[in-house]
Formats: sequence, C-alpha cells, structure tokens
Amino acid sequence: MRMSYQAEYQRSIEQPELFWAEQARTIPWYTSPKTILSQDNDGIYHWFEDGELNTCYMAVDYHVEQGRGEQPAIIYDSPVTGTKNTVTYSELQSQVAAFAGVLKSQGVEKGDRVVVYMPMITEAVVAMLAIARLGAIHSVVFGGFAPHELAVRIEDAQPKLIVTASCGIEVAKVIEYKPLVDNAIELSSYKPQACIVLQRPQAKAVMQEGRDIDWYTAVAGAAPADCVAVKGTDPLYILYTSGTTGKPKGVVRENGGHAVALKYSMTAVYNIQPGDVFWAASDVGWVVGHSYIVYGPLLHGCTTVVYEGKPVRTPDAGAFWRMVDEYKIKALFAAPTAFRAIRKEDPTASELAKYDISSLDTIFMAGERLDPPTYLWTVDKTGKPVVDHWWQTETGWAICANLMGVEPKPAKPGSSTVPTPGFNVQVLDARGQELPPGEQGAIAIKLPLPPSCLATIWGDLERFKSGYLSDFPGYYCSGDGGYKDDDGYVFIMGRTDDVINVAGHRLSTGEMEEILAAHDAVAECSVIGVHDALKGQEPVGLVLLKDGYDIDPDDLQKELVAMVRKEIGPIACFKRAVVVPRLPKTRSGKILRKLLRQIAANQEVAVPSTIDDPASVPEIESIMKAQGLVASD
Repeated sequence: MRMSYQAEYQRSIEQPELFWAEQARTIPWYTSPKTILSQDNDGIYHWFEDGELNTCYMAVDYHVEQGRGEQPAIIYDSPVTGTKNTVTYSELQSQVAAFAGVLKSQGVEKGDRVVVYMPMITEAVVAMLAIARLGAIHSVVFGGFAPHELAVRIEDAQPKLIVTASCGIEVAKVIEYKPLVDNAIELSSYKPQACIVLQRPQAKAVMQEGRDIDWYTAVAGAAPADCVAVKGTDPLYILYTSGTTGKPKGVVRENGGHAVALKYSMTAVYNIQPGDVFWAASDVGWVVGHSYIVYGPLLHGCTTVVYEGKPVRTPDAGAFWRMVDEYKIKALFAAPTAFRAIRKEDPTASELAKYDISSLDTIFMAGERLDPPTYLWTVDKTGKPVVDHWWQTETGWAICANLMGVEPKPAKPGSSTVPTPGFNVQVLDARGQELPPGEQGAIAIKLPLPPSCLATIWGDLERFKSGYLSDFPGYYCSGDGGYKDDDGYVFIMGRTDDVINVAGHRLSTGEMEEILAAHDAVAECSVIGVHDALKGQEPVGLVLLKDGYDIDPDDLQKELVAMVRKEIGPIACFKRAVVVPRLPKTRSGKILRKLLRQIAANQEVAVPSTIDDPASVPEIESIMKAQGLVASD
C-alpha cells in the first residue's frame, strides 16, 4: 500500500538510518550492512560502509538466477546505422563475464581505473558492467571529446586501460575515435598500458602494435570472470563534470549507496516495475546515462533502451514516438532541449499522429530548467503526464520530483515539485538563514546527503569541501537558486550566477526566459545581463525562432518587451531581444549561459569540453559585437 508523500518524506528526514536500512533490504547484498550511516575522520558522511556487494551481480547475474534470463535486458536501436538488436539477461551475463575476463587478463583488479570512450552502443554498457564486475572503477568519457579533454581525464584518473571504438556517428557524420584517443595518450603525462578497440564497420581503426587490443579477438579467447565483492563505500565510478576553474571535477560514486538509491528511485520516482521497458534518451557519457540507461533499470530487472540517434533528423521529429510505439516503452526520460527540438521542427506534432504511444505512462524531463511553454506543449500534444525533476551529476538521482510511485501531485509548470525523500532541501539567504515561501535564495541540502550522492572529488577532498560544503556549514550548496511556494513546491530558477543586478534590483534571468519562451515564435532563448553605465546591468534576450516562423525582428522585440513588462514590470528594464540562428550548447543540450555572459563582459571565453559545436562561439560573438552587446575595454 502506498504511503503518503508527507509520511514517506518525514520518515526519511527524521529517521534517515531506519529509512535507508529498509530500502537497503531490497537489493541482494553478499553481506548486509550493519552500519547504515557513518562519518569518517574528515567529517564526511558515508552509507553502508560494512556491507559487501557487487553492482554488476545485482544488475545482471541476480536476475538470471531469479528466472529473468530470457527477458530482454537491452534493446539497441541505431537509426544512424540502421541496426537493431535485443540482448537478454542471460546473453548480457555471458557478454559481460567474457569482457571482464579480457580485462582481468590485462591485469585489471579491484580499485583499478578503466576509461571508457565509446559511442551509444550495447558494448559501452557491457564494458561498464564488466569493469564493475571486477570491483574496478570506470570513468566514462563522452565519445568524441577533444584529445586535450580526454588527456586531462586520463591524467587525473590514471587508468590501467582505455576501452574505445573505432568511431561514433553523429547523424550523417562519422567521427573516428581512435586518432582522438591516440592523440590524448600522447598528450597525457600518464600512459595507460593498453587500449581495447571495438572495430565498427563505418570506420577501421589503425592499431598500434604492442598496445592496442582488438575487442572481438580478445573476447573470443577470454575465460569468463566472476564477480568480485566490494565494500559499500568502495567507488563504482568517477564521472567528470565541468568545474569553475576549468579543471574537471571527478565525482566519485560509491557502490552501496548508489545501488540502494537507484533501486528505490525506480519505483518511488518513476513508478516502474521489473519487466517494464524504460528509456532514458541520453548518453552513457552523462550522469543520466549512468543512472538510468545502465544501472537503475538493470538493478530493477527492467528492459533498458540504448538509442544511437537524435530526437530529430534521425530521420525526423517522430523519432521518439516511433521508439515508444515499436518497443512499448512505459517511461521516457530526456532533457527539455530534446522536446524543444521536436517542437521546433514539428510544432503541430503531426509526426506524433503516425504512432501509437498508448504504452507510455509518463514523460520525465531533467538536465536543465523545464520552461513552462515546453512543458505545456508536451502535455497538450501527448496527453501524458510530464514530470520535471531536478538533479545533478553530483547527486546521481533526483533531488526534487513529482513522485509517481509514492503520491503523484498536481503539476505546477516551472516547478520540479517537491523534495525527494532523503533530500532536506532548504532555501537560504547569504547568511545561511532559511527564507520564507516565495523568497528567492540559494538552494542547499542539509547534511547528511542521502545515498548515491558524491562523498568526494577524485583525489581532491579539499576541492570537494571548498566547492560544496563551505558556503553554508552543515549544508551541501547546490549552486542553484530558486524558491519554495506555500505548498512546498520547489522552483529552480537557474544557477546562482544567473541572477543579474539591474539598478540594485536582483532579477532572475530564468524568470525572463520563461516569459520569452511563451511567445509562439520562440523555440529557445537565453537572457543575459550586459553592462550598462547607468544601471550596472541590463537584460538582453537572445532568441531562436521556430522553423518556418516568419516575423519581423522589430515586431518580435516589441512583443517580447511588452510580455516581460506585463509579467515582471518596468523594473526588469527589458528592452532588447536579438534573433540568432543558434545558441552555443553542450552536447547534452544545455545552453552555455556562462559563455554568453563572458562574451558580453568582454572576458576571456572559456569554451567547455562539453560544447556541441565550437563554431557556434565565434558566430554568436560576432552577432553580439555587431549588436553592441559586448562591453568595451
């Protein structure tokens, strides 16, 4: 019987050890933990330190033992290559054990690191699970990252091996990975001892004798490897996220808390049962791919989907709906930018009409702020509940969500609903005092963080403390700003540095973006503060139009200015809206607002490694200069 949200949440905050001990009993430990929550000598909290488990065993072998061997574990669909196949749990067990045997033959042991640099193919999942099977630590780097960025991660993680493929495919473009990997190894002061290469038919990699190993040849001669027991606090993976200094931060995920939290989330957040088909339309290089392509669905005994394609142009804006229809997907999870892209190319949803999406219960969105127009369009066109949930690479699962498996609540566009059990979310002022409903401040989480959240930065505990724990002692600082309303709903308005100061008034650019995005002509937008001699800063909107929408830019600007004036008032001082052909984004679809601010401030532009199209930077810089939006020296 479902417990009410309030009862579930209060129990998790007031009795965290009892609450998470109960959740821990839902996974198959080798040795069940007796110590649920502990603190180390540095005052850092850890979960389930004396438990013993293996994440690969729980995600694969256990389900075979429980009679799920013939159930599909992975559905692979690649519109860019025209390839589809299904892997059952029994087949996955064989493939993972064999590849773990390859790794073991190369000397990979418990605690060793292995870098995975792969496209969205089944073998990427096999590699991650095989590394976990041996008690080793994987660090997945998004396939196609520049050699310098890969080299930085190699130097930091110091992997024994690199696992890669000959190429990845971006719509109609083949990206050869092996030259990028070779260059990265050359740039890195640390040299991995070997590189395992999966040859794909679209490109043949040149192998380096004495170092490079062919995936298929090695697997054919491998002895299957068994699962290795690890402690609950032993690392499962390192995942790099961009840092303010430019040096990426290696978020460390511990085995025990990760498995418990993800298993709980599959029912509590997503209302998914074992055997259901779950699709996170992300990439294994991102945290969403780790949590909800690989581990969450497989820990729960579901069928997960590995999709090598895009929401549009592979081949059209009906790609997502075709997938739901073909595989009877129950839950679809993607970033808002994916649905904005679909809406931009197919605003009337004519492609959706071609498919049966009756199997779909819920659409989930995360990764960036879900603007109300995108939310309302998706609800209107699909007729499905849309859940906006907020989380971070650092947490590994949702901080706030509409808990579909506990007590679904009425949605409020612009809100990620309420805190997830375990997350004591508070809105603080600059002095660390909790603010009343309706007042914007810094979003912080009272310690201890629940299971699955990072316990350190790889090799740099002080960076973890200074970056996350020092602003508000006793709290984890999320870096996001927002507010709670009278019902306890949380509204994330953007990073705390997305607040601009106009004539002494602190204004949220996220709030203005929400208003601009509501215009029929606007597909996407970004509001930044530009220097103003009188007011300090003035907001300017950079807007991308929907395909086929014809409107005079001056007329559009007048309409947008009027909308902001009506919703926020003259205090916003919003007077400029510039139409641009594209906005610089990360590969996961986030608009690079910090980069836009740097251009506007005439600062040195730090182009992150996660950028999707580097050519968009000089293009937008040229437009902003021509429009007088760049501060003079």
